[in-house]
Amino acid sequence: MGKSGDKVTIKKYANRRLYDTESSSYITLDRLAEMVRQGREFEVVDAKSGDDITRQVLTQIIVDEESRGSTMLPVSFLKQLIGLYGNSMQAVVPQYLEAAMDAVKRNQQAIGDTFAGNAFADIAKRNMEIFKGAGRGFGAGSKEAGAASEKELDELRSELAKLQEKVERLSK
Repeated sequence: MGKSGDKVTIKKYANRRLYDTESSSYITLDRLAEMVRQGREFEVVDAKSGDDITRQVLTQIIVDEESRGSTMLPVSFLKQLIGLYGNSMQAVVPQYLEAAMDAVKRNQQAIGDTFAGNAFADIAKRNMEIFKGAGRGFGAGSKEAGAASEKELDELRSELAKLQEKVERLSK
C-alpha cells in the first residue's frame, strides 16, 4: 500500500477495469480524473504485461470529458496536433506543450494570488470610509467633507485602474 504522497500504481485488466493498489479497490476513469485534479501521482500499468499505459488512459479521460460537453480543446488545435505526428517537430512538441501548460498554471496562480489577497478587502474598507465621509458631509453641510470624499474617490479610482492593468498583464 502506498502513502498519500507516494506514486500510486493502477492496474488495468483485460476487462478494462482499473484496480487501485493503494486502496485495494476498483476505480473508474472519473476517479482517476479526480486524482489528477488533486495532484496525486499515479501510473497505470497493464496488469498482464506490466507496460506503462498511463498516457493512453489519460488520453481516454480527455476523450470522455470532451464527449460529455466539457470542451476545452478547439478543433483547430486538435487538427494541428494530429498534423504534427510523424513531423520533424514531433520530438519538441511535448516539451513545448508542457512549458505552455506550466505558464498557464503560473498565470492562474498569479491571478488567484492577486484576487485572494487583501486588495478587495482594502477597496471595500475604503468604500465604507468614503460613504461615511459622504454621510458626514451631507449631515453637516460641510464643503471640506465633500472635498475629502472626492479626493478619496480619485484615489480609489486610481487603485482600481492599477489592479485592472495588473490583471490584464497577468492574463496575457
